[in-house]
Amino acid sequence: MIELDRLTKRYGDARGIEDVSLRIGAGEVFGFLGPNGAGKTTTIRTMLGLLRATRGHARVFGLDSRTDARAVHARLGNLPGDFAYEPRLTGRELLRYLADLRGLRDLGRAEELAARFQAELDRPLGQLSRGNRQKVGLVQAAFHDPELLVLDEPTSGLDPLMQEAFLQFVADERERGRTVLLSSHDLDEVERVCDRVAIIREGRLIAVEDVAGIIGRAYRHVTLELAERVDPDEFRRLPGVIDLVSDGRRVTFKATGDLDAVIKAAARHTVVDLELVHPTLEEVFLTYYGGTT
Repeated sequence: MIELDRLTKRYGDARGIEDVSLRIGAGEVFGFLGPNGAGKTTTIRTMLGLLRATRGHARVFGLDSRTDARAVHARLGNLPGDFAYEPRLTGRELLRYLADLRGLRDLGRAEELAARFQAELDRPLGQLSRGNRQKVGLVQAAFHDPELLVLDEPTSGLDPLMQEAFLQFVADERERGRTVLLSSHDLDEVERVCDRVAIIREGRLIAVEDVAGIIGRAYRHVTLELAERVDPDEFRRLPGVIDLVSDGRRVTFKATGDLDAVIKAAARHTVVDLELVHPTLEEVFLTYYGGTT
């Protein structure tokens, strides 16, 4: 569905992205992670032909995204991170305008999606809150039922209920065979809906893995409360365990990789309580960035 081959975009002497290569298959939900300024948005804009690549190539649907931009754009939906709008237009008027540009006779899935996201289509966009404008942005990205959705920070400004509605929408689109490229700062969001994830740092891809691989490389925070005192060395010597602290019956540590050995060691005792906290997105970044973001 998407193929990037050493895609590079430079702004004079300033860094943009450098030699970004990846492939995204049809029907895949692909997460794109990185801190602000890492190059996520530049990659997306260059991939879509909205910026001219300094070198390298981007193909979408097997088409060159620059020379065949019109054909590519006709088959995808895009929600940019800086969703622009004419404040005097209502959401419905915006959708009609976009439908006319696409040569559509009606608004397709607009009503269905507006109901799903509780989007207000009949108020001027300039009168809407940020979250309500984002809902309209989601509708405009998907109302024409595109094969590919490119979503840059799509849940920005949404409340938790709408974030849940969005995640269910992405899962449903995958069931329908659609492809989704999702740029996000929310690790939980990515973990729940994405098949694979890429991490970008300072304009370069540093990892492309399945979600389990990304999470498994970062430290989980483990707290065990046992019925009796335990020798902390029993857990300290286990593979992947570091920074262990014990006060006798309570053992706290960080663990990475397979937790099977930890679970088996705990099972030799009476476990009163067990807490396992997944890493934050920042901790995932630190794992890949060598201690700096």
